[in-house]
Formats: sequence, structure tokens, C-alpha cells
Amino acid sequence: MRRQLIAGAAACGVVLCVAQSARADAAQGMGQNGAAHGLDPFVLLSVAVILIAAKLGGELFERLKQPGVLGELIIGIVIGNLALAGFMAAEPLKTNEIIAALAEIGVIILLFEVGLESNLSEMLEVGWSSLLVALAGVIVPFFLGWGVAAYFIPNESRLVHLFIGATLCATSVGITARVLKDMGRLQTRESRIILGAAVIDDVLGLIILAVVAGAIKASGAGAVLSMLDIAIIAGKAIAFLFGAIVVGRFITPHIFWRAGRFESRGVLLALSIGFCFLLAWAAAKTGLAPIVGAFAAGLVLDEIHFETFEERGKHDLQQLVMPVSAVLVPIFFVLMGMKVDLRAFARVELLGFAAALTVAAIIGKQICSLVVVDRGLNRIAIGLGMIPRGEVGLIFAGVGATLMLPNAQGVSEPVIGAGTFGVIVIMVIVTTLITPPALKRSLARRRRHEQDESTDAIREVAEDAAQPTSQ
Repeated sequence: MRRQLIAGAAACGVVLCVAQSARADAAQGMGQNGAAHGLDPFVLLSVAVILIAAKLGGELFERLKQPGVLGELIIGIVIGNLALAGFMAAEPLKTNEIIAALAEIGVIILLFEVGLESNLSEMLEVGWSSLLVALAGVIVPFFLGWGVAAYFIPNESRLVHLFIGATLCATSVGITARVLKDMGRLQTRESRIILGAAVIDDVLGLIILAVVAGAIKASGAGAVLSMLDIAIIAGKAIAFLFGAIVVGRFITPHIFWRAGRFESRGVLLALSIGFCFLLAWAAAKTGLAPIVGAFAAGLVLDEIHFETFEERGKHDLQQLVMPVSAVLVPIFFVLMGMKVDLRAFARVELLGFAAALTVAAIIGKQICSLVVVDRGLNRIAIGLGMIPRGEVGLIFAGVGATLMLPNAQGVSEPVIGAGTFGVIVIMVIVTTLITPPALKRSLARRRRHEQDESTDAIREVAEDAAQPTSQ
């Protein structure tokens, strides 16, 4: 394993050196010949470096029993800060428009996958418990994050504080689901409450994101949003999500039933991703983030729509999307890591900000377990399962890095600057790292307790049976 990682790291270094040389040659060629080729060869090398590095980082963390996404994120941080060691080859990767576009497509595919993994019927089965946990898991972290941001960066706009609070709302469905699956506990009531609440959290988080982003865009344009305007944005987001789900439930079964008769290869994958992009475009046209449409597309495409394809021996949709995701999604995570400037953490106040925000993220989700209405459940496990922010927190931070607000001097700056972005990344890493071992320990302890109670009951029955019956 160590030799493989060293060899892979050396390969990445060689490719980066080649990329630097190729970049210089391309720039020289462009100067001499005007526009040399339609696609800069540097982009091809850049994508190669990102994919190789992402898979190496992911493999390392997988072997350490940690989510691979953290390896992709951390390898991005390493590549993005090579300039501190005087190695400048990776710097153009941060601002390349084609790589940024690939990363944005990757995050759309990622939210599409999250929607596919979310089952609305199972979410409704656990009813009020999931809804109350989700509401508390959104409201409490939102206000805690808002308060922490207002304390540590008081000179920033209130909209910046609100956006940072919004990054604490969502829960990473994928990370928690993986832990529960590994332990064989997906079918327990606690697990269904966690996963149901996590899905509702994502929906509510996307709505909050739409509202805050809409307010930021209006403020950047010099307008002031009234409560009516905010209500309209929220209503638009809710109407879009539920409208897409309702309409999709009526239309998509007919489309995919007819498409199931096609003989050409890749029909299911092409139609599904096309549907995802269509809803992402529709969300953008209505003023929402494209990821809202991608998530809605995943929710709509229930597996029952693909029975015609499965009858012909074809794979299900999640399996078909996986290779596309494996190529595009790592580009997003590596690029997010590259945006973290380690020099910002020379400022002690930013480390304090990161620690406080992480504590707020953990406490906010633990409090939500107190509202579980069912008795006899492992409330601690439910709270722990809601902690990881994972990819969802990074997606929110990435959106914030693209939104602009004028500062006190009237100069437009990103809502999530380099320092704040690093703070959010630390919060995401810590909450994602602590959840798997803490959740496993809590569930294992509860299982041992149940086994002890079962053993005691069997022993009592055996002892009663062994006693002579009184005449």
C-alpha cells in the first residue's frame, strides 16, 4: 500500500511538472499562432492529475476506514498549496474555466445521486419523528452558525452570517447511510428516522440556500428584500421541488416505459442524466441553484420506472450513474480543496472560528435528537447520525464562493472568502471524521445491551422451567 501511494504521488508530481512545461509551451504557441487548438492541452493534463490524485487520496482514506471524499478533499488542499513550497504548476488549475465547469457538472451529478438514494415512501413511513428531528436539525444549527459567524466576523454583512448558518443545516445522507449499511442496521427504526430526517434536512437546507442566495443576489444588485420577497423566494423553491416531484411522477413513468422498448445502448443513462440536467436548468431559470433541480430529478426517478429495462437484464440506474459520478464528482471535491488557502490559518482567530463553528455544528444536530417522539429508541445514535456535513456542506460553501456582495468600500467580494471557506472545510472534515466511529460505538453498545437483556430473559425462563411445580 505504501509503495503504491508513493508511486502514485511521484506520478502526480511528474504529471504536474509536465503540465507546467505544457502550459508554457501552449502559451508560447498561442502567442505565435493566435488560437492554436480548440482545447488547451493543459486542461487534459490537469484533469489527469486531478483524477489520479483524487483516487490516491480516496484509496488512502478508504483503507483508514474513513470516507473517501475526505481523501479527495485533502489531496486537493495539498495540491492547492504547493505554491507555498515554490511549486507553481498547480496554480492555473484553480482558475481554469473548463475545470470549473466539469466540477459544476460533477456536483449536479452528485445531488442527482443523493436524490436517487432518497426514498420518499420510506421517509414518510417514519412520519413525525423524522419531520421533527429534521426541523430541529435545521433550525438549531442555522441559528447557532449565524451566531458564531456574527461573533467572529462582526464586520461582515448579516447576509454572510446567514449564509454560514445555512451551511450547517444539511446532513450528508451518504456517509451516515454507509455506516449503517456496514453494520447491517439499515432496517432499524433509528436508521429510518436518521435517513428520513437527513433527506428532509437536505430539502429544507436547499430551500434556505435558495432564500439566502436570492437575498444576496438582490443585495448585490442594490435592492433590499422585504419579508414578502423572501416569502416569494421560499414559496418558489417549495413549489419547484414539489411541483417537479408531482409532475414527474405522472410523466416519467410513461417516458421510461416507452424508452424501455429502445434497442440502442445507454438509453436509460442518457435519458436520466438528460432529465437531471433539464430540471437543473429549470431550477436555474426560476432563480434557484441548479443543484435543487438535480436533487428533485433524483427524487422523481423511482426505480419502479425502470422495470422494463431490468426485465431485459440491464443494470439499475444507480449502478449506471456510478461510473459517471466516479469521474466527475472527484473533480469537484479536489477543486474545493484547492480553494483552501493554508496561509489563512496563520491567523489565530480563524482557528478559533473553525473550532466554534464545528462545536456549533455538532451540538446543533445533537439537540435534534431530543424531539424524537418514539419511546425506547437510541436517541444518542440518532443525534450522531445527523452530524456529518460531508459533501453537502462543501456544496453550500462552493455556492457561497460564487456569490458576490459589495464590501464597505463598495468593492464586490465573494460571500465565502478564502479564510471563511477554510473554516467551513475544517468543520466539514471534523464532523465527517467523528461520525462513523461515534455512531458505530453507540449502535454497538445498544446492541450489546439488547443482547444482555435477551440473555437475562432467557435465563429467567429457563430457571422458572427448572423449578419443581408446587402441588
